[in-house]
Amino acid sequence: MKQRKRIIVVGGSAAGPKAAAKARRIDADAEVVILQRDPDLSMASCGYPYYVGGFFDDRNMLLCTPTGVTRNPQFYLNAKDIDARVNTEVTAIDRQNHCVACREILTGKAETMSYDKLILAVGASPRMPPVPGIDLRGITTLHAMKDADFLRKVRDEKTIRKAVVIGGGLIGIETCEALQLAGMEITVIELLPQLLMFLDWELAKLVENHVRVKSANVITDNGVIEFLGSDGRLTGVKLRNGIELDCELAVVAIGVKPNTALAERAGLAIGELGGIAVNEYMQTSDPDIYAVGDCIETVNRITGKKVLAPYGDLANLQGRVAGENAASENCVAFPGTIQTGICKVFDFAAGSTGLSETAARKQGFDDIVTVINASPDKPGFMDGLLLVTKMVAERSSGRILGAQCVGPGNVSKQIAQWSMAIQGRLTVEDIVNSDLPYAPPFSLAIDHFIATAHIMQNKMKGRMKGISTREVKEKVDRKETPFLIDVRGPDEFEQMRLGIGETLIPLGALRRRLKEIPEDKDREIICYCKISLRGYEAALVLEANGWRNVKVMEGGIMAWPYPREK
Repeated sequence: MKQRKRIIVVGGSAAGPKAAAKARRIDADAEVVILQRDPDLSMASCGYPYYVGGFFDDRNMLLCTPTGVTRNPQFYLNAKDIDARVNTEVTAIDRQNHCVACREILTGKAETMSYDKLILAVGASPRMPPVPGIDLRGITTLHAMKDADFLRKVRDEKTIRKAVVIGGGLIGIETCEALQLAGMEITVIELLPQLLMFLDWELAKLVENHVRVKSANVITDNGVIEFLGSDGRLTGVKLRNGIELDCELAVVAIGVKPNTALAERAGLAIGELGGIAVNEYMQTSDPDIYAVGDCIETVNRITGKKVLAPYGDLANLQGRVAGENAASENCVAFPGTIQTGICKVFDFAAGSTGLSETAARKQGFDDIVTVINASPDKPGFMDGLLLVTKMVAERSSGRILGAQCVGPGNVSKQIAQWSMAIQGRLTVEDIVNSDLPYAPPFSLAIDHFIATAHIMQNKMKGRMKGISTREVKEKVDRKETPFLIDVRGPDEFEQMRLGIGETLIPLGALRRRLKEIPEDKDREIICYCKISLRGYEAALVLEANGWRNVKVMEGGIMAWPYPREK
């Protein structure tokens, strides 16, 4: 009788169960085992902030299938014929004898299990700042179910008034919203100069402004050097600049580090970034051991370089590949990531895919061009909402390298479109005539995605000279003297204006008022409006009348990240 292949999966959060389920689907005869250290399986960890924030109240929903069935050991046994064991820790891997040592955490019972193929899905651990007071009660992360349970209890009890969130990344911003919705006074503390480092500064600043509007304080370019406490409980934090902030709760969200101790003890190769090294089949340096999820290094598909990419969707995709390969000998590959991400920021969203301008230049892409587009996601008569997108392309080829989008509009749709464009190695010219679905309830006739490509095409062909809001502000601060023209109507100007020395000349009156424009045809002139569509039209009028140094402030007033006069 043929011996059954045994596939052991270590880890039961996202990547592990996906790998186990795929292995079972490929090989109905294999013995598939999940060994999970925690008491829960298949936790929807990206949902933790929303459980804490009260978007839903049933904790069990974090553990359910889309049809509402709880994914517990009995579910895996009955529905998938998978032996899923919780509260079971793997302590060692014996590669020579193809076995793992494990123990039941609650009883201490030890066991050795043999394997034919082993899949490591051991995740990552939250980074903690090495500062005094880190062990005080009231300091937590939002990484595990127990953290979500603790913060949900804090939310429901409503006894904490002031909290700090340390770290302005994805989890930090989502946690900020969750705690603010619980009625707490929130301060986000970020060591770097901006929130959400996957965005370029000017878009990150728009997000920061929105967080402030929602009554949360934001401190950037500063960090915690000490947690202050009394009787073992947190009472405040001390910052690098000496400021002390009172708080009764601190949530640390400064990133994660791959869990590699088990792999290291087994002698598996570890990459330069600190994750387990794998090939495109998710194989480690041992051909019978695979690794997936937050514990590994993967490849950036744009740069070809290794990256750490701890994203829940990637973990599931990698698990699917590893499960199939473990069951049928390396028949599928995982191509890598372009690091697509999105987060909810109150009633804003912020997303990114591919390379930001900052990242592209850091990676040696010097031949790049960028553009910013601000426009609604659908017509005004269908209650369209603002989107602000920054696109990055290679100048010589027109290839799309990255895109970022923020705003209250449908950011997810935009980032999904850009992600597929980048993975398909599309160029600006490929996108300008994209055939996308259109009806007023869903988009403009020319979708924001296509319009962004149109602006980039105009810029690359020299039909529009763009200038960013950041460059305009720097010129104003340096007391340079560009002639600034706001081409909106008088009513719009009265309701909202920048107050940076601009002259109001409505677009419809511009041709009649050309005498008000500086006579020097080489004088720098910067045109803008609410979103700079009319600003572009104004620039064309001036160029047609002989002015040679006319620029359009990209994104207009809606992309202006600085204080305005009104």
